[in-house]
Amino acid sequence: MAKPNYGYEKRQKELAKQKKKAEKAQKKLEKAHLPADEQQDEPQDDADAPVEDKEGS
Repeated sequence: MAKPNYGYEKRQKELAKQKKKAEKAQKKLEKAHLPADEQQDEPQDDADAPVEDKEGS
């Protein structure tokens, strides 16, 4: 019976982690480089929501 190559499996797992980490870092950089105008154009639900009075209940 063949002996499992745990070193190979470990290396593949490490490479997958590195790839995922690099993709995450790239995504974060892209998000950080968005102009401020684009980020402020999105409506905020909390600011537009009417406030209910609790005294009337």
